[in-house]
Amino acid sequence: MRRIEVGVDPDEPVRAVTLPAAWEDAAAAALATLAPPYGPVTLAGAAEAWIGPVAARAQQIGLTVPLGERLHRLLLLRRGAPTEEVWQGRAADAPGFVLNLPAFLDGSGAFDAADFAEAAETAVLTLSVAAPGIRQIFVGMADLAGLLAASGIDYGSEDARDIARTLAAILRGRADVASALACAAVGGAREHPIERCGANWPMLPARCVVPGLAEAAHAAHSAALASGPRLHATTTAIAPPGPAEALLGVETGGIAPSFSPLAAGGGLSRSARAWLAVSGLAAEEALAMVLAGGAPFPTATIEAHAAMHDAVAAFLHAMPARPASLPAAPPVPRRRDLPARRAGYTQKAAVGGHKLYLRTGEYNTGELGEIFIGLQKEGAAFRGLMDNFALAVSLGLQHGVPLDSFVEAFTFTRFGPAGAVEGDPAVDGATSLLDYVFRHLAVNYLGRRDIAPAEVEEADTVGNGPRDHAPLLPLDLPAEASPRARRRGFRVVPGSARAG
Repeated sequence: MRRIEVGVDPDEPVRAVTLPAAWEDAAAAALATLAPPYGPVTLAGAAEAWIGPVAARAQQIGLTVPLGERLHRLLLLRRGAPTEEVWQGRAADAPGFVLNLPAFLDGSGAFDAADFAEAAETAVLTLSVAAPGIRQIFVGMADLAGLLAASGIDYGSEDARDIARTLAAILRGRADVASALACAAVGGAREHPIERCGANWPMLPARCVVPGLAEAAHAAHSAALASGPRLHATTTAIAPPGPAEALLGVETGGIAPSFSPLAAGGGLSRSARAWLAVSGLAAEEALAMVLAGGAPFPTATIEAHAAMHDAVAAFLHAMPARPASLPAAPPVPRRRDLPARRAGYTQKAAVGGHKLYLRTGEYNTGELGEIFIGLQKEGAAFRGLMDNFALAVSLGLQHGVPLDSFVEAFTFTRFGPAGAVEGDPAVDGATSLLDYVFRHLAVNYLGRRDIAPAEVEEADTVGNGPRDHAPLLPLDLPAEASPRARRRGFRVVPGSARAG
């Protein structure tokens, strides 16, 4: 055993948790969550707090099944545990139980189907005794991906789906049989029994690569058909993972695949190490394969997850939503090259006295495909920025970006030089060089003459433009001196030195 200080919530004080030394820190945090929220926690004490009353109640109603012994064994072997409601004495609030599939592998790597069937029965009887008035319970299975990896079965294969079908059939059949047993034992339950079920099951796999699973599934189905009325309307489900799974060391919730071979701490996950062991690969060999571009681990996909969901859903009472396939990635737009010899023109103009040359290149259809902007008096840095801006716009046009989008984005941009436009009858004024360029292109390539005239202001417009002097709506505020006008009145007054 070991003792660790863990905090369930950052805002709450840490708690001392005592649990087996081989269990992870995540299991300690889960135990602190499952146990009643006060004082130190020990695995034995927290477990006995709910196992003891359940075992005593089972003896009172005449159940001959040794529930206490079975539950302690399931927990210590990390094969199964109830959900938080049972641990904290709130079993009337949707009680559940989860079974950890890889924990049922024995020392030789064989799956113990008999123990799994017994665990399903134990889980249903436990929930029936803990919450006798509840008609909807769920017993689920977890870490199917870990079991498949330890067995050397690719998650996306049909063999993997057959394993999942047989496990779900065993779980459902034995759970229904236990529900019928509880119906006969729990006082008052026989007044509203649920009719037996099992006749509408899908066809079970005739074979399974895991020895004994197919036979155990058929036996569970036959037992369910032969059982009497059930106590519960639902007994089995795949539920979202919670602290019970963390306590058991579950790596992958429910029937989901393991999308990464890495554990939360950064090393290889337990299922990844199991896959390497079954494949006969050392970690160094796996790393070499990765560096060489290989894939030592099978790749799970959303489609494989959806197929696994479909394989299991017909056997269980409740399932999460079917995994949706990822939407197809939008096609990457291809660049449409301009002809080697292309049409176009060069427009010379002046904006606020600053000359520029706008040159265009066209496709054979007359569509605009590129622009070049040449400046005369501006500095090298500004000319370089404008050259690269024109290149970016040209690439956008060649990749299908509509010219309208550029016009909407860059008209009315406001920076100097700006002012009246000379040399271009299509544009009277511009608020910047970019504003002029796209006003011109809008007229000549889009036929747009609906763009509002440019409202030219001085280059420094801090508090000096018409909009700055306009009253704030909806109140008609009186005009006052603008910030720039106030700034003109500032004077630097030298201060006199003060004697110390």
